[in-house]
Amino acid sequence: MPTTRIALIGEYDPAFPPHPATYAACTHSADSVGAEVGTEWISTADATVGALRDFEGLWILPGSPYKSLQNTLATIRYAREEGIPCFGTCGGFQHVILEYARNVLGFHDAQHAEYDPYASDLFVSQLECSLKGRELRITLEPGSRVAAIYGATEAIEEYYCNFGVNPAKVSLLRDSALRLTGSDVEGEVRVVELPDHPFFISTLFVPQLRSSRERPHPLVTAFIRACSHVHPALSPT
Repeated sequence: MPTTRIALIGEYDPAFPPHPATYAACTHSADSVGAEVGTEWISTADATVGALRDFEGLWILPGSPYKSLQNTLATIRYAREEGIPCFGTCGGFQHVILEYARNVLGFHDAQHAEYDPYASDLFVSQLECSLKGRELRITLEPGSRVAAIYGATEAIEEYYCNFGVNPAKVSLLRDSALRLTGSDVEGEVRVVELPDHPFFISTLFVPQLRSSRERPHPLVTAFIRACSHVHPALSPT
């Protein structure tokens, strides 16, 4: 079986819990479906489209602000337009929102408050209350891909962030092809997906923190399957 190459996009910090957890979660899920997976961490400073063409999947990781906002958005756009499986978590989720606002919705000045808190068109704003280190209930939209992956319409997940979708921009996103398929108890957007893409799901929470060898996280496993073209029916029981 050929090795599936997955690029982990972000600024690696071994002392930042989501980063080593990402390596572990990939291993848990790859082992569970019998896939050969090779992961490579790539700084956003080096994440050009040309450098990513040999990878079967891209995971945009927590830990922003990134060294290169331009490369990060170009990476997401490449995955979205070319049908490359793309998973965004925490900071990755925030930048998926920003890329979509700029390149699909046409808000070319759309900005992230972590880079420019005084920008006139913030699609990603600072949360009124930090979610870092909190575990909260998520409601998943029935019929969505993410609900099918969980096999449920509710989940408990852990966060590591201080920024999220600007509530003032939710209606613009809701009227687009990007589906808002997960929310917290207050109705704030926590999961987005493109249903017609091989795998394009982003979460504000950090699923890799809840993965274990005994219980690989279902979202990570679904991502690994999409990258490796492993159908659930072919997975080890």
